[in-house]
Amino acid sequence: MHRLGGVGLAAFERQQQSQRSFSALSSELSASQVTALHSQLSQFRSALQTFASTHRESIRSDPAFRHAFQQMCASIGVDPLAGPRKGGWWAEMLGLGDWQYELGVQIVDVCVSTRERNGGVIEMKELVRLVSKLRGVGGGVITEDDVVRSIKTLQPLGAGYEVVEVGGGRKMVRSVVKELDEDQAIVLTIAQEEGGRIVEDVLVMRRGWTRDRATAALENMLLRDGLCWLDEQDERSGRAYWVPSVMRWDD
Repeated sequence: MHRLGGVGLAAFERQQQSQRSFSALSSELSASQVTALHSQLSQFRSALQTFASTHRESIRSDPAFRHAFQQMCASIGVDPLAGPRKGGWWAEMLGLGDWQYELGVQIVDVCVSTRERNGGVIEMKELVRLVSKLRGVGGGVITEDDVVRSIKTLQPLGAGYEVVEVGGGRKMVRSVVKELDEDQAIVLTIAQEEGGRIVEDVLVMRRGWTRDRATAALENMLLRDGLCWLDEQDERSGRAYWVPSVMRWDD
């Protein structure tokens, strides 16, 4: 019995020793892997720095190149336009951090200055046009993608800035703290197709709405949200609503 007990204790000790050996080997491998990863990240960062330094002006001035660059970075989990808290070295190197925030300020400028006539909802293409005009020729070409990324930097302000899909691939930018319901999104889509003008009959015929639903949707946009105007002397129907956010303006 004593001999068997000894064998059992020896086997237990060997097992414990094996576990300690495997643990030490695992720690050694983990440390080696971490060191290799740090080395790879360092090399990767150096390569990005070289690329950024070489192509900085192209990234800033050429929207197609900038988009391709952003897509490349997104595929590897890097945000090239991150603010100081998310990657200050990258933003500082490219100068795109300040560029992005400057664009954000210009977006706010346009949204606030047009809010009285559109109720705080503006068509994306119109926003890009007005911001481009504000920036002038020297400001370079900007795209919808640039605007979308800039609006993301405005979200911490809590002012309600958001890009909203209204169907058919169309985008609107909301700059007030209120949600667009499904009926409003449909009204905006159809109004855009109609050049900004919409009447109840169009919603009834094209969407199969009841008259009460069409009336409620349009009246809510008019009275509650300030998203449209009412023309009670419309030449074609006598009463029509106009949605400024989907109308083309000359300013």
